[in-house]
Parts: sequence; structure tokens; C-alpha cells
Amino acid sequence: MVTEFRSSPNIVGKRMRSRHEELGLSQEKVGVQIGIDESSSRARISRHELGTHEPPVDTARLIAKALRMPLAYLYCDEDDVTVLLMELATKSTAQRKALVSQWRQGLR
Repeated sequence: MVTEFRSSPNIVGKRMRSRHEELGLSQEKVGVQIGIDESSSRARISRHELGTHEPPVDTARLIAKALRMPLAYLYCDEDDVTVLLMELATKSTAQRKALVSQWRQGLR
């Protein structure tokens, strides 16, 4: 299910929460997967989701990997574009390049 987030000032947190819930992962598990100590992982991930602290890009990259999504997905505020990002992420590099090339030629 795709949720509308355009009005949120904290798109990163909304995307994180939606995805970890979709995958059935706890905040603690996500935190541990990115290298945060188990005793503080839930609180730290919660702060990112609430917008109290926006994760630095390097941390966001680890979060995206743990949540099996492209980094751009975390920052995208257009739901239809996130669908494309997730679909492209399932393709090999060669397939992705071919699809993007076809799409760009179709715009001309």
C-alpha cells in the first residue's frame, strides 16, 4: 500500500516507519542491523522516524539497505515516483540502465 506523505515535514521518518512496518521489522531490529547497540537502537530509530533527529546520509544509506530500498526512496515525497524507485531497485544494473534509457527516449 502506498501512503501519501507530501504534507509531512519529516518524509524520511515517515518512509522509514512505513517500510519497517511493511517488512515486519521492529525499530530495534533495524537499529541493530545498521550497527547501533541493541540497548539504544529502538530509541535512536524512533528519533529518526519522529523527526527529532534526521539521520546523516551515511546512516540513511545503512537504513535504506536494512529496509531493502534505494536511498532515494527515503527522501522522495512523491508516492508515484517511489513506486518506480522500488521497481527499478529490483532490476540489475544493466536492466536499470536500459529502462531509464528507454524512458528518457520516450520523453523526447
